[in-house]
Amino acid sequence: MRKSVVWLSACLLVVGLLSGCGGKKEDSGATSSPSVSNSSDSAAGGKSELSGKIKFLSHRTDYVNDGTFDKYIAKFKEKYPKAEIELEALTNYANDIKVRLTTGEAGDVLMLDPGIANKDLPTYFEPLPDSLFENAYFPDQRAWEGKRYAITTGVNTMGIVYNKKAFQKAGITKVPTTLDELYQAAQKLKDAGIIPLYMNYGAQWPMGNWFEGAGWWVAGDPKLHDRMVQSDTPFTLTDAYEKMINIARTFVEKGWVEPDLSTNNWEMSKGEVASGKAAMYFLGNWVIPQVIGAGAKPEDVGFFPFPYDNSGGPYNAPLGGDYYIGVSKNSKNKELAIKFLEFFVKESGYQDQSGFMPIYKDKQPNVPQLAEFKSFKPNLIEELPGDPRFNEIANKAEIPLWTGAVAQQLVKAKDVKAELDKLNKKWADAKKALGY
Repeated sequence: MRKSVVWLSACLLVVGLLSGCGGKKEDSGATSSPSVSNSSDSAAGGKSELSGKIKFLSHRTDYVNDGTFDKYIAKFKEKYPKAEIELEALTNYANDIKVRLTTGEAGDVLMLDPGIANKDLPTYFEPLPDSLFENAYFPDQRAWEGKRYAITTGVNTMGIVYNKKAFQKAGITKVPTTLDELYQAAQKLKDAGIIPLYMNYGAQWPMGNWFEGAGWWVAGDPKLHDRMVQSDTPFTLTDAYEKMINIARTFVEKGWVEPDLSTNNWEMSKGEVASGKAAMYFLGNWVIPQVIGAGAKPEDVGFFPFPYDNSGGPYNAPLGGDYYIGVSKNSKNKELAIKFLEFFVKESGYQDQSGFMPIYKDKQPNVPQLAEFKSFKPNLIEELPGDPRFNEIANKAEIPLWTGAVAQQLVKAKDVKAELDKLNKKWADAKKALGY
């Protein structure tokens, strides 16, 4: 299953991609959410008398099919034995949930449509209690006019996911901590008959990691997109865009990526990395359970920050939310729905099982690969709510950000600087046409 990468956090606001992703959302100016009246439990650690039936809508068809969600519900019912939870997973969630919201058939607890505008949240969702957001990441990403309507279900970062056995076979004895060391490791892997890095050029969407998905955090500027709104030369405001594209171009030119760049081999690539036929991904921590699910032993999968220069680190890395979860405004049992939502994000184990970082800042990840990643002491750059005009200008300019298409073109371009100038020109023209 394809899940969100940090860079995809604004994708559906721009082009309506049908994939799961958290969100770089428009700035609502929210600072707090109202408390919602909740029934208290009968005793500390005891069973609650709260009862009724609610429906939980999700994008995780795999967790419905393999019984994972059933286990969560069984655990929830230990505390709320009179509660009934109905499950439904939508295969084409990002598209289907739009229809469900419109028809009032979105259940009681649901993952948000990633493309819904924050200003529309009050129409479809119930405000959540302030207590839920204490010490949480991204508390105001899904807020409007002082009320918070959803909380993220997991925290993603991005880096190099690698097969330790492949590294050993190639004679790589230490994790690369400079760009030159990354290049040297790639050549050793190639010499050993291993695909150094599965770029998934043919799948397209992963390519955004090398451009629009990386610019803000490589630059160390979570408000970069807001500054781009004010600029007529946004793609050269920082050297981060050109830097990352040139690294990608080097990998392609040196033959350090998959040999077939024209075919979408995303599903196959997971087996290649799991088996050690390929060594690395440049993706988010969300892919780690998928590599393990494809056959890798957990202890053979590692994760380290992307060394985008030769400073030796510490390097910047992004922090972004995955799908956000909320309670339907049309729910007939909002008290139970909020209790289930709280259980889901705090007690179910969903974040560990899905390879996410905890959503609360005082919690440590139980995923060993995340502990390895954090041992390199990266500068974690937290995404912030963004200016909605960024997406509006990109749409007007017909620059297909968040699809991977721009990065594909730049990787194959004869002159990167000339292509960036063209993007700047399109942007400036669109900005002028919109009156910004």
